[in-house]
Amino acid sequence: MLGAGDSERVAALMRETAAAELLPRFRRLAKDDIRHKRPGDVVTVADVVSEQRLASGLARILPGVPVVGEEAVENDAGLIELIVCLVHDRETIAGWILDVPGDRMAAVTKGQGVRLDDQPIRLETKGRPPSGYIGFKVRKEFDRQLSAGQRARLGGLTSLNCAGREYIEILSGQREFSLYRRTKPWDHAAGALMVGEAGGQAERFDGTPYGPAGSMDGGIITAVSAGVLTEVREILEAVQMPLLAPRS
Repeated sequence: MLGAGDSERVAALMRETAAAELLPRFRRLAKDDIRHKRPGDVVTVADVVSEQRLASGLARILPGVPVVGEEAVENDAGLIELIVCLVHDRETIAGWILDVPGDRMAAVTKGQGVRLDDQPIRLETKGRPPSGYIGFKVRKEFDRQLSAGQRARLGGLTSLNCAGREYIEILSGQREFSLYRRTKPWDHAAGALMVGEAGGQAERFDGTPYGPAGSMDGGIITAVSAGVLTEVREILEAVQMPLLAPRS
């Protein structure tokens, strides 16, 4: 599927796209450059043109491989059946994340490990209550429902409002886990593979391994180790939230 040098070509395409389409528009969007897909979910002209540029470039690197992006799925929901990243037989086999403002690139190929800024990554536990990324609504319920003792089992909880950046922060050792209710593959397929290749784990709320196929409402916990994932899951199961998919 990936030939010699293809991973590097994808990374270069992402950097070129960021330089041409994203950075010139960063914090410079006009009102007409932004529209709401639905309440709380916006799309900008930068999202659309960068996705189009990536799709065109990826088609040259991997001819004949369908390219599926978030905005394309908005226009044709059936495309989600084709999934994203580099997927073969419904399994993620490669992925790339570019933190554009921070100029950090993570790249992974299944079975070959993950690299952050061209350095191999191996995740480690910190010997402290694990800190992580969770959404505002979930964090609010954690704070409201958990006893002081239960809450003390976890460290700091926050959100960067960008799954890609959060995965890079986990890879760089800044946090130990992330938890999401929604599992859109363009948000999580690459990051979950990266964490797994670095020694961590990613599971849906029902305990099955995360993959890019299947429901987008199954939840995902991604952690630097099996022990951290178990700790987070036990805390999650102590909280009653109708918005969360129940464990079967």
